[in-house]
Amino acid sequence: MRILVTVKHTPDLQSQRSFTDGTVTRTADDGTMNELDENAVEAALQIVEAAGEGEVVALTVGGPDAVAAVRKALQLGAHKGVHVSDEAIAGSDVFGTATVIAAAVRKVAEEQQVDLVITGMAALDGLTSMLPTALAAELDWSQLTLASALTVGDGEATIERHLPDAHETVSAPLPAVVSVTDEANKPRYPNFKLIMAARKAEIPVWTLADLGVDASAVGASASRTTVVDASERPPRENRVTVTDTGDAGTQLADFLIEKGLA
Repeated sequence: MRILVTVKHTPDLQSQRSFTDGTVTRTADDGTMNELDENAVEAALQIVEAAGEGEVVALTVGGPDAVAAVRKALQLGAHKGVHVSDEAIAGSDVFGTATVIAAAVRKVAEEQQVDLVITGMAALDGLTSMLPTALAAELDWSQLTLASALTVGDGEATIERHLPDAHETVSAPLPAVVSVTDEANKPRYPNFKLIMAARKAEIPVWTLADLGVDASAVGASASRTTVVDASERPPRENRVTVTDTGDAGTQLADFLIEKGLA
């Protein structure tokens, strides 16, 4: 069993965000691995451990700083990592990103077959949840999305999915693309040995040329969406400060009623 996990280097959501030429400004000191991707790494590790054999490969797409996401996946237990980095990729939308990742999956599979691609349910900087579906379409693989539980056996993947008014159990033949939610598992903590090994690990860097992807098919110029304007959030005005002297709850209720919110 060989599983590829996509991990994204995303900006710290608690930091002040800004845009440059229609894209999020990214700096080396405030990025981290997308938190929801930790569930994807954990799901892959559990499958390999249950089978008693296999390999988990962490893949990221991004600038030089994005390699930190791969190293974090290695700290959690992934066996190998791949970093796709090319200036022409900058500004890609979900379709361009899916094109690049699909090409990387095929290149990884040249060495050994990839049975499963697992992603997080969303990237916290975009929150579209569109990549798993776009990637499955690009690879022409089965797709199982928003899994709250995942098992693999007898050549197929089976997920449980919790919806507002239903509970689904869905299966699909391998190879497949699966996205997991934060309900799927509790990610493990890295141990010291893996932290040190991840720091020294050699992570190959692939360009579009290595993947055989035409630069005109990705990047901002090929994006199907465009940011036409971005401005800083205006400061809040007319704030009401309530000093609690024992009746703050009543004051809050009166305020909500006055504004028609209760």
